[in-house]
Amino acid sequence: MQRGIYFDGWYRGHHCYHPSLPQRRLSQVRDLERYRATMLVWSAMGGGSISLPYLEQEIDGPVSPRDRFYGGLTDREFIAECGQRGIDVYGIVFEAQGWEFGVELNEDETEILAFNELRGTGRRATLGLREFTQNRYPGLWRPFEDYFPEGLVNSAGEKVTDLIEECVARGLDGTPYHARWVESPDADQECFYMDRNNPVWREYLKAIIRLQIDSGVHGVQLDETSTPLGTMQYGACFTRDCVLGFREHLKSLDADALAQATGGEHLDLQTFDYAEYLRALGADPLVTKADTPLFLAYFDYMRKSVNETFNELADYAREYARSQGRTVKVSGNIYNMFPYFNGIIDHVDVVISETRNLTYRQPEWYRNSLGMALGRELVVVENPYGGVIQKLVRDLDEGHGHDAARLLAYEAAAMGANMTLPYGAWMGSIVQDSFSLPDRLATEIQSYLEEIDAVTSQHSTNPIGVLYDIAANCEIALRREIFADNRFNMTEDPVAAPYWELLRTLSERRLCYDAVPANDSLVPAWRFTVADLRRYRALALAGCTALEPWAHGVLDEYVAAGGHVVVVGTSNWTSAAPGVAHVDTPAAAAELLRQYQPFTVSTAFSVGVNTHRVDDGSLVLHLVNYELDEAVAELRPIRDLEVELTSPAGEVSFRSPGTPVIRLWPQRLDGDRVRVVLPEITSHAVLQATLGA
Repeated sequence: MQRGIYFDGWYRGHHCYHPSLPQRRLSQVRDLERYRATMLVWSAMGGGSISLPYLEQEIDGPVSPRDRFYGGLTDREFIAECGQRGIDVYGIVFEAQGWEFGVELNEDETEILAFNELRGTGRRATLGLREFTQNRYPGLWRPFEDYFPEGLVNSAGEKVTDLIEECVARGLDGTPYHARWVESPDADQECFYMDRNNPVWREYLKAIIRLQIDSGVHGVQLDETSTPLGTMQYGACFTRDCVLGFREHLKSLDADALAQATGGEHLDLQTFDYAEYLRALGADPLVTKADTPLFLAYFDYMRKSVNETFNELADYAREYARSQGRTVKVSGNIYNMFPYFNGIIDHVDVVISETRNLTYRQPEWYRNSLGMALGRELVVVENPYGGVIQKLVRDLDEGHGHDAARLLAYEAAAMGANMTLPYGAWMGSIVQDSFSLPDRLATEIQSYLEEIDAVTSQHSTNPIGVLYDIAANCEIALRREIFADNRFNMTEDPVAAPYWELLRTLSERRLCYDAVPANDSLVPAWRFTVADLRRYRALALAGCTALEPWAHGVLDEYVAAGGHVVVVGTSNWTSAAPGVAHVDTPAAAAELLRQYQPFTVSTAFSVGVNTHRVDDGSLVLHLVNYELDEAVAELRPIRDLEVELTSPAGEVSFRSPGTPVIRLWPQRLDGDRVRVVLPEITSHAVLQATLGA
């Protein structure tokens, strides 16, 4: 399993300024080695969204003698030092960000005297993508034509003279959007939200990717993967390329699908302009949201374009690396593992996800995310907007909160994922601070994760599979979350989410399950087969109202072969076969599914449970202690937890943080069942048993 580090490396007591990260130092490399790091995310070379010459300065310096005195490194040197220690560095590509900064220059405009944080010296000016495009400061930066000898031409055949003006995402009235979640209002800066549907912007991003690969990065991370779908929080994107793209999407539909998308309304698809259409109606997507005319069809188009344009860049990164005799890994920020990223998963090597609302108990989020990841490793970072991080940082500063930090790391491990260790991690654009754990605590957590690596896996032996209807849950996400300002991450809770209610109920009742995505045909994506489903002793369906005919056929085959299915509430698949049960509530489903789990975990305490698949075929249970007193951020120990299971043929062992592996002696019960009483669980534990035939 990966042991990732969320390595922004930002300063304590200071703004976490995007997009450029602080200079790296040799002492940090030594820290990373002590923290058993295997990969770094959000970790290097973010400055391409200021300009390509700025990015080159991050890569190759120069580094001043004063900075060398303290071990200062260029990003190229930092990557090489990490590589010598087996640590993969991912270059970060901020896909949604186009920056302009206030600067102060000397008289001949050859030296920057102040940048972003101004101090009233020299000549006041602006520096960023616009000035780079126009070669405004030849004494500071190489010309645009050095990188694009033929220039860049937009989809209308026009030569681009201003990257901001050309590529910024725009509202219904043409107003440029800002990426407000990264702008610090007390600094002299503007971040424009860029439109990845614009081919010009994709060409620029490819230039960033080339420079990063040439610098020696081990991986390329494409942040803001949902660009420009994420503009829905501001009212959606209505640039020329988005409007034309939506028209082409409608033209690609067959007659039945088009009638469904338009509600039967006749549209002239040779000239249709969605922005003009909405303006004529006086419609405002920020007000009417998903009920805006044609908006569900527009959302489908955005789902398609997000997947297509991300995959274009991911595939380009691999192709360019191969052309240079290199192999690089590719990932993104599969933000919150929203279902509309389903077509991206097959194009990444490891799944990196930023949680939307991090809490101290979210097993259903992890189990769903692992299902979406399709067997790839899942590496998670926290989001400072919403959730527990702001308070945790305050708790740590006051000398407590260590158990809360342990819980974040160990819940992820228990569920089959990796919660990255924060090292100068992001605290948003307002708070003047960054997030790191105390060194001793960080070393303790990372050392334990390394110790249990052999019994930790993203693959499970869970007996229950829960189908995740991608199309149905995309619409639920649209109605619940996608219009929310990502600085607050509010959720429209009245919108029912039957799938999530079922996962939450199963987790609370300590039933172990996998999420199994049931993809639709909107984008090319993985489809499960009968062979995939046969490993489960039972399946559960909740909120599966948009399953496609191919999924119906596979479910029919599964049932015909003797499979068991529990359907909760409404579903557009049903069967009268004896192995299919219909229930009204998640609680009723859990009671039916309990019989398919070959072990039980009994305790009055709150505990999370998940199985991990290991090479020797033994049963491995990870248990995480949820008994957190949030007022003091301390865990109450769990005692006398009992596990009943099939009679082991070999040893039963127990391990937990800070203790050696202990052999346990099962108590025999009726038949082939035994009971094991576990020692105290302070935060996390692993039970491993070799089972009989």
